[in-house]
Amino acid sequence: MLRSFHHLDFADLPALVAAKDAAGLRVSLCIPTLNEEGTIARVVSVLNTELFDRHRLLDELVVIDSGSTDRTRALAAEAGAEVVFASDILPFQGHRVGKGENLWKAVHHLTGDILCFVDGDIGNIHPRFVYGTVGPLIRHVELGYVKGFYERPLLAAEGVDPRGGGRVTEILVRPLFQRFCPELAGLHQPLAGEYAARREILETLPMPTGYGVETAHLLDVHRTRGIAAIAQTDLDERIHRNRSLAQLGRMSGEILDAFFARYPAARIAPEERPPMISLPGYRERFPAAADRARFPA
Repeated sequence: MLRSFHHLDFADLPALVAAKDAAGLRVSLCIPTLNEEGTIARVVSVLNTELFDRHRLLDELVVIDSGSTDRTRALAAEAGAEVVFASDILPFQGHRVGKGENLWKAVHHLTGDILCFVDGDIGNIHPRFVYGTVGPLIRHVELGYVKGFYERPLLAAEGVDPRGGGRVTEILVRPLFQRFCPELAGLHQPLAGEYAARREILETLPMPTGYGVETAHLLDVHRTRGIAAIAQTDLDERIHRNRSLAQLGRMSGEILDAFFARYPAARIAPEERPPMISLPGYRERFPAAADRARFPA
């Protein structure tokens, strides 16, 4: 059964940090970006101040950028983030443009035991977008992958529809899950960019380089670990820019590619990156991963 939490369950940050330290865990945050100059400075500043300086929940905060042509990288660095070009990570593997590419390379670049992801376009950024997904992994060792969910207001000509966001989820992803993988249909926001996972799970996942990455994560974690490893946390409301229908159409196509690469049998599609643990350079960087590769769970 899919477990659900509320971010307030983990809002006692001193206690959560103490539990993290007692478990000997490191937590890394990745913010994947492409032209987010309107919001990235505040996103980084709030999370850096509250979760790195004031409460050391984060051991690392990194912006991995796809090649922004605006001031995203400069503003992120000024706000306190480590900023890295995706193309500079594993350069001998070549470079592909897409959100999934940034997340795949984050597994190599970040050093934490728990890796957390937050999108750079959040207009109402708050520390709950991090501690709400990281908290269950610190408190519950049986969990491996935690998605955030929230209300997503949609600005339309008629006004604000408080639940109008998440269009691709409702017309594409949820029907696919209901038909092919009903245990995952209980996820309120399967495409949410705010989630956290354990390194030993992420390093085993092949990753589409585009927007199909979150769907692929869920299908692969469910297949290899079961629904008991997955949970979700209510993060209340998320305000961000709404994408055009043309953008949503491209996103839907990439999601379908990732989905049907896994049904009826899982395989690595040509546009996907292989599991990070399969790369010798990664196993050299993280020696524990070499042991996990020899003796998989």
